Amino acid sequence: MVDNSTERRDDGSAPRQPVPLACATCGTPAQGDAPPATWVCSVEGGDVRYLCERCARENIRSIEGRLDTAWW
Repeated sequence: MVDNSTERRDDGSAPRQPVPLACATCGTPAQGDAPPATWVCSVEGGDVRYLCERCARENIRSIEGRLDTAWW
């Protein structure tokens, strides 16, 4: 998850620096602060992960295989 906060933490320490958004598979960085509309967002084990368009296309079968049958 990207944290763009510039306020100090409750413990008085310096704020965390924003983490650049990148593809969870290949590491391709996203342009800007938000993921491009062509990227896929996935929540796995409570972690939010993004896949770039190329990785999403290459892995579409495994992505579809994780959908509940209600989606079909």
